[in-house]
Amino acid sequence: MNMYVSNLSFHTNEEALRTLFSQFGNVTSAKVITDRETGQSRGFGFVEMDVVAEGQAAMKGLNNKEIEGRALSVSIAKEREARTPNKRW
Repeated sequence: MNMYVSNLSFHTNEEALRTLFSQFGNVTSAKVITDRETGQSRGFGFVEMDVVAEGQAAMKGLNNKEIEGRALSVSIAKEREARTPNKRW
């Protein structure tokens, strides 16, 4: 189960995200999305868990939970849409 996690503190790193979700089960991956130029967190990330029931428990347990002063938003991640090349005229 792939989950989208938003409203992360800009200080949250991938290890902290993995630790937070691992209390609900096995985390196969945790990724905090960062700015390409500065390397600073963009405030959201993705967490993947093998067992759907564990992912659902994590969503239920962590959605709207305040972590580092911010209420997390946890939902099922949507498939990434294919990007079309940016045509310059």
